[in-house]
Amino acid sequence: MDAMPEVDEFSFLPAQAAEAGRPTPTVERVQLTLDDGRVLSGLRWGDAPPAVTLLHGAGLNAHTWDTTLLHLGLPALALDLPGHGDSSWRDDAAYVARVLAPDVVTAIETWTEGPQTLVGHSLGGLTGAAVAASRPDLVVRLLVVDITPGIDPSGGPAQLRAFFAGPTDWASRDELVERALSFGLGGSRAAAERGVFHNSRVRPDGRVEWKHHFAHLAAAAVNAGADPSTPDAVRAVLATTGWDDVAQVTSPITLARGERGFVTADDADELVRRVPTADVRVLSTGHNAQEEDPAGLAALIREVASAQ
Repeated sequence: MDAMPEVDEFSFLPAQAAEAGRPTPTVERVQLTLDDGRVLSGLRWGDAPPAVTLLHGAGLNAHTWDTTLLHLGLPALALDLPGHGDSSWRDDAAYVARVLAPDVVTAIETWTEGPQTLVGHSLGGLTGAAVAASRPDLVVRLLVVDITPGIDPSGGPAQLRAFFAGPTDWASRDELVERALSFGLGGSRAAAERGVFHNSRVRPDGRVEWKHHFAHLAAAAVNAGADPSTPDAVRAVLATTGWDDVAQVTSPITLARGERGFVTADDADELVRRVPTADVRVLSTGHNAQEEDPAGLAALIREVASAQ
């Protein structure tokens, strides 16, 4: 009997590329060791220096952008934020924009050769604003996907808290796929299976656990009930202090909000009130636009990146 082919993080790309009608691109895993010993990791797309850097949302990883980047066709850098994917967890569990921003700055300085169109989804969008505010020389344009500071954590974000509640390890990846689909996450079964593969690992004891620290923190917060000593990772991400970062961004800002996403029309209006030059676009998606309409989001990224 022939041996089963080995599956790695790039095994899904040929089929994704064929479905998107695109050639299979050159993609490589890059990583560096930071001064404090943590590892920062990401994916570099294409043979030319990246023109676009992408930051995923809480509980996701760099591969969430795969299909979007296939449609985009531009050299790009997709990062695993600290505590996610192949990047190290933080001992202080501080997964908020201003804490994450310096690592993103290091990544841009290391793996790109010029100012970036910075694209951030959810937590990545708030982190992108903190990067653009602190290092305007590195960010030529900022595209924020379905997030604004201080949105109501009892609305859409509550789904994340509920999804991560309960066990943090599982008997198989199939169990995680079923859980994701039961929460309306992941889109198709094939997409959910791909997402779970990229977002989980098999421990030495054979149990499967989420790669990202965020799940463990969110589960602890939910399972602790009203214990005020337990940090709520979801609420921490949505701190209203993010408006201070947005106010200091000098590059053009575009907000793409999903019709069924976390950001309401009132939230978008508040952004425009605070930043009158902000451009707001509405996508016919939920929160994870990069997975629900990758072609549409890629078209918007291309438009933003090519703006004069």
